[in-house]
Amino acid sequence: MTKIKLQEWMDGAICSLENSETPFLEVQVICASVLGKTREWILSHNELELGKDQVEQLNVLVTRLKNGEPLAYLTGQRSFYGLDFKVSPDVLIPRPETELLVEEAAAWLEENPHRRKAVDVGTGSGIIAITLADLCADLEMTAIDVSEKALAVAQENARQHQLEERIRWEQGDLLSQQSGPFDLILANLPYIPTSTLNQLDVIKFEPRLALDGGANGLIFIEQLLSQAVTRLLPGGAIFLEIESTLGEETLKLCQTIFPEAKTHLFYDFAQLARVIRIEI
Repeated sequence: MTKIKLQEWMDGAICSLENSETPFLEVQVICASVLGKTREWILSHNELELGKDQVEQLNVLVTRLKNGEPLAYLTGQRSFYGLDFKVSPDVLIPRPETELLVEEAAAWLEENPHRRKAVDVGTGSGIIAITLADLCADLEMTAIDVSEKALAVAQENARQHQLEERIRWEQGDLLSQQSGPFDLILANLPYIPTSTLNQLDVIKFEPRLALDGGANGLIFIEQLLSQAVTRLLPGGAIFLEIESTLGEETLKLCQTIFPEAKTHLFYDFAQLARVIRIEI
């Protein structure tokens, strides 16, 4: 087999990704993953001669990428709020939009220094629980997920960041097995209406369990809020990530279940409804 240099392989791979919006980035990330290097290293060592096994691995990953498989599942990694997290098809891939929830929750914790008992419901890969535990050294965090496989990924991520012992891990259905009470309830639950989800490419690879919010997209949020009535301490808060097209509907639901609470709808950088805060 004729030796091929890294740059030559990357050039061919970039040309093959004709439907990608970011082919240069994706190819660099794939190369970094296979070679166990950083993207910066890849760019500065483009004359490297690739071995047969390396070329085969790279070709397989590019083929999977062209078939629509998310880059994060190919590399098994995704960055979130400055931290690196392991991801697998057992968990939803972290989105930048969720950083708004973490940012607002962190600000609330800073403003309420005596409120430290928190729960992350539907933790998935653990990004919310782990990031907030990293930001707030005295936070007492519980992380819950119905999926045993998702919890395993989350715990591995916590070990990676030396935070596993700081978080209590529970498998369960929302707050049904928790008596609380909690100062802070956090949740990025499935919120895409079923009919909408069935038309999206994301369902081909990411877990339906983490995406499908039922007929109106609000089934799990409504269940959680109903459970939270008896589990949220006075003076506490709830932060929910929501479907951007359901901002007003979700806000009305929150106000119905918590009629005396202060509610606030936050918009992301794209000016889309993204997070709701409820304070009682």
